[in-house]
Amino acid sequence: MSTNIPIQVRGSLQSQGFPAPLLAWIQSALPNRNPLPPLPALIATVKTRLLAADLTTPAIFEQPAPSFPPNLHNPEVKETKLARDVMVQVLDIENISRSKWEQVEDLEAIARGEQTRGREIIRLNENADDDDDDGNERATPAATGRPSANANAAASSKNATHRLLLQDCRGQTLHGLELKRVERVGVGTLSIGEKILLKKGAAVARGVVLLEPATCVVLGGKVEAWHRAWVEGRLERLKEAAGSAGAGAGAEARG
Repeated sequence: MSTNIPIQVRGSLQSQGFPAPLLAWIQSALPNRNPLPPLPALIATVKTRLLAADLTTPAIFEQPAPSFPPNLHNPEVKETKLARDVMVQVLDIENISRSKWEQVEDLEAIARGEQTRGREIIRLNENADDDDDDGNERATPAATGRPSANANAAASSKNATHRLLLQDCRGQTLHGLELKRVERVGVGTLSIGEKILLKKGAAVARGVVLLEPATCVVLGGKVEAWHRAWVEGRLERLKEAAGSAGAGAGAEARG
């Protein structure tokens, strides 16, 4: 393998905002083929593997990799800005525009095999014998007297506000909050482990990075094991949080 190939791949990744990967890691991520595919295909392969990796793995990046400065976590700092681009990975995402119980209802409806269409709940028939002539599964509508939780979620998705838990290459975490709607940020569209580039100049207020399209670029990717565990545990986490919030509100009312 030409020693120039890992250098060229790294240069391309850096031009796209990625921290500089170690040449040894790039070489290990390249396909073991002779002859090698063209350079654009090699760059795409390494990029895909990088987006699927845990950024905190010590063997990936040249050190020191761009990371959050230590003072960003101080809630007493009214506002500061990132002095350079920082690549992060998503550890958690929450739609704070909707109550926990609404989100619980959504997930339970999905678990029952229900979808929504307008003011109807569509129950998907799991019987394979009920396919239509085109091979598509038939759905039986059950009309309700009000829009379902899923329909409300779809209608309000453009106006949703999300809070993310972000982690940099050093393992430091920081919450991110949408200041302006960022396309592709959303529960069900953003994966756990997905990579985001926080661009130089992004504002950090009271220990929270403010997300907006000009300074927040979703790069893609997913850490499969993290995402699967997050999805499987989300319903129980929401129920627990909703129950705690309800208990706290009840105690405050009695007080």
